[in-house]
Amino acid sequence: MSSSTRRGFLGFVSASAAGLLPGRADAAAAVADGEPACILTPQAEEGPFYSDPKLVRSDIAEGRPGVPLTLRLRVIEAGPCTAIKGARIDIWHCDAKGLYSAFPGQSDAHNVDATGKTFLRGTQMSDEAGWVMFNTIYPGWYDGRTTHIHFKVFLDQRTVLTGQTFLPDALNEFIYTNVPGYGGRARQRMVINANDHVIERSDPEHRAFCAVKEARDRYVATLTLGVDRRAEATVGHAGPPPPPSMRGGPPPGPPPAGMFGRPIKDRLAALVPGLKPGR
Repeated sequence: MSSSTRRGFLGFVSASAAGLLPGRADAAAAVADGEPACILTPQAEEGPFYSDPKLVRSDIAEGRPGVPLTLRLRVIEAGPCTAIKGARIDIWHCDAKGLYSAFPGQSDAHNVDATGKTFLRGTQMSDEAGWVMFNTIYPGWYDGRTTHIHFKVFLDQRTVLTGQTFLPDALNEFIYTNVPGYGGRARQRMVINANDHVIERSDPEHRAFCAVKEARDRYVATLTLGVDRRAEATVGHAGPPPPPSMRGGPPPGPPPAGMFGRPIKDRLAALVPGLKPGR
């Protein structure tokens, strides 16, 4: 696919994701334009794979293969829309094959021990305008979840926001289908943005969806995080990691009933927002 074709494709994906959500067009357009949306970012479950490696760094890939991605996050106070300087932001996500660092039982076969590893984890402190930036790779996927990146925001040693951000699913599908290193999986990706249980429960209005643009050598994803200074995260405190049989996804063989949420009847229409079923 040519560079111009990819840019046109990505422009369509980003515009669809940002502009075709009912009742959210103005706020989504503001996010896509880099303008702050002065609303609270929804809390979402932390999940079992949070680990603080105490690494203040912007480059977190540690050489893991994948499509380069820069994630830009801006922390503001919801309501007055003022930038928050000095907020601590942690992010973590899986690699191109769905593996998290720091935990055993990873991979589709649950046979990769990533204990002691720190790839795709890091911390930054927000600048005068509330911004942090992480250079990483485009995340992969694992059974039971759509593509996502986890984040936590701390103010004065207090967690005020635990959440997850999501990427345009048509772009996810394009990368997983065409880029070496993301494919060769035992099963098809069944959970997408349209049927992910975290989105359905925590972010039905898609407030935590990134705006994505294509740069010369990478994708750039941007999201404004609206927080309440007085709040304390009320969801997502992780318990112990799941048993080995569920780490990184279900065991080999047919997936358990109900593992993938509600069925998707028209995958293409679900992947591309605004596309009518059957088109």
